[in-house]
Amino acid sequence: MIFALVALVVLALLAAVHRYVWRRLVGDTTAPGSTLRRVGTVAAFVLPLLSVGAMTSGRIGAPFWLQQVLAWPGFLWLAALMYLTLALLVGEFVRPVLRRVLARRDAAAADRTTAVLSSEAVATTTSGTRPRTEELVPAGPAPSTTSADPVPETAPPAEPEPEPSAPDPVAATAPATADAPATDAPATPLARPSRRLFVSRVVGGAAAAAGLATVGYGTANVLSGPTVKRVTVPLAKLPRAAHGFRIAVVSDIHIGPILGRAHTRRIVDTINSTSPDLVAVVGDLVDGSVADLGSAAEPLAGLRAPHGSFFVTGNHEYFSGAEQWVNHVRELGLIPLENARVEMGGFDLAGVNDIAGETEGQGPDFARALGDRDRARAAVLLAHQPVVIHDAVRHGVDLQLSGHTHGGQLWPGNYLAELANPTVAGLERYGDTQLFVSRGAGAWGPPVRVGAPADITVVELASRQA
Repeated sequence: MIFALVALVVLALLAAVHRYVWRRLVGDTTAPGSTLRRVGTVAAFVLPLLSVGAMTSGRIGAPFWLQQVLAWPGFLWLAALMYLTLALLVGEFVRPVLRRVLARRDAAAADRTTAVLSSEAVATTTSGTRPRTEELVPAGPAPSTTSADPVPETAPPAEPEPEPSAPDPVAATAPATADAPATDAPATPLARPSRRLFVSRVVGGAAAAAGLATVGYGTANVLSGPTVKRVTVPLAKLPRAAHGFRIAVVSDIHIGPILGRAHTRRIVDTINSTSPDLVAVVGDLVDGSVADLGSAAEPLAGLRAPHGSFFVTGNHEYFSGAEQWVNHVRELGLIPLENARVEMGGFDLAGVNDIAGETEGQGPDFARALGDRDRARAAVLLAHQPVVIHDAVRHGVDLQLSGHTHGGQLWPGNYLAELANPTVAGLERYGDTQLFVSRGAGAWGPPVRVGAPADITVVELASRQA
């Protein structure tokens, strides 16, 4: 019941946002019945349907090819909708300012025109030319003033005006000649758009350009692959022999309908280029089943690290068949740590299942992973979600390596991520335990990252005895 209510609220919100975007970008800027109005209206119905299809096709078991067809336009539209809405909301503040500026400009232009007309009238009045108002007398001999009997003057009969003849069709259509030059008819001035229409087009166009450019920039960030970051973490219990031990931390690869085998190969090549001592894959490896994505994950077999590559589950593994994926990554040469621990030279490396596994009875078990260890040794914990940091503190963990947050992925999503996670990205301390959160190497949903670039982090452990 609660899920259905939330779904209805989300659908209503999406409908309202689409209506607002359509009105500002289409309804306010195009003429009724125009081609642009029709195209914009069709897009306002088709694009959200593609987005719903992209989000649900995998969950309902649609063929993988259909998931791929829907994923690109559907998820990209979600990102575009977000940034178009933000840009249009900013435009609501620009709109009245621009109208006021235009009104002042038009008023100033009208004042200048009035001043010019007034000056011309004054110049005409003071130029010395007066209109002739006296009666005109027809030319002719002046009447004699010496005649004794003056004869009264009578006006000659008026000649009848000639009747207008019908226009000559040949003359009417004949081209003008030198003897009868043609006169150009005055051109009809183009209608200027109203001030409101002009402002709507300027603000809407600027918002569309800003929103779509942002999405394009964020998509390029994802497709270009993650960058390498390096962080040094001092551990009080780390022996001098383990000083400088390097762990390549990668999370949230999100192999799926959009990011496939080439994405995995790019990440593996980047990790290997850092020459790490150990690789830690801390969850959310995939968005789909082994049957659909097993081949896309195969490049993981090429990871190279002298102390091995380790894997813990994330919440998305439990949407995709966690048990099958654990078995598959084991076949690829990775070592799954399912609430388990291994002893490395100088520290303990532990891993716990993601809390999403609790629905399947496979949640995190800190007692099993850390309960019987020697606390005189340093402990490094792999856990997908940062929220388990307080359990790590209670079990004496020195360093927890996590992902899950994507660093917010889409600004201003980082502010929402801060509400749900103790740390969104980077290194922070909680008591005697340090928590490092990776922004991840892939993207979930829209293949777009804005303000949260993808990364692979080389964590170098430092001994305070060195």
